[in-house]
Amino acid sequence: MSRQSGLFRRLPLLVLALALAAVAAPRSGGVAQAGEALTIVALGDSLTAGYGLPASESFPSRLEAALRERGHHVKVINAGVSGDTASGGRDRLDWSVPDEADGVIVALGANDMLRGFDPGLTEQALEAIVARLKERGMGVLLAGMMAGRNLGPQYVERFDAIYPDLAERHGVALYPFFLDGVAGEEAYNLDDGIHPNAEGVAIMVERMLPTVEAFIESLSAS
Repeated sequence: MSRQSGLFRRLPLLVLALALAAVAAPRSGGVAQAGEALTIVALGDSLTAGYGLPASESFPSRLEAALRERGHHVKVINAGVSGDTASGGRDRLDWSVPDEADGVIVALGANDMLRGFDPGLTEQALEAIVARLKERGMGVLLAGMMAGRNLGPQYVERFDAIYPDLAERHGVALYPFFLDGVAGEEAYNLDDGIHPNAEGVAIMVERMLPTVEAFIESLSAS
């Protein structure tokens, strides 16, 4: 069994728990000028918003702190809305991602999966998000999600393929699994078993940091 198995066994109960709480805010997108901080927006659900945690412990806050510690002049905006789906992120995209953003980390789809949405609909919504962000001149990093194995092999195959397929099709950066190292690990989640605690967020940031640094370098070089 994979380390995600603990999470997947609890999926039926977690559908309610992941009524994943809201945020957001809105120059045309593009790379910051010399001396300016790069602006990265984290567009997602409660996993991004920092459900059950102080704002300073949310994924965007911890990611910004880690990047600055490593010498990157960057600002990370929290545009996570608890309970949001991929279509919800698509519908609020233009007002959730400000014009000064240079790049966007798209971390949506967990709620679609937990609610058993057709993966085709999730893919369409995510593709619309990616296309719109590219139209606005912004770089995109897709943070992938994995389907619960109790949803059946056909669903798992279709859902898990969404993120790598989109990344390849649109030539955008990919981090395969947003909850890598945290999903199903009791010590790294809140009592609901699905939302990362402060230690879990720290692991998410640590594991994703090399991918985000490469993303930032691509923005600076473009």
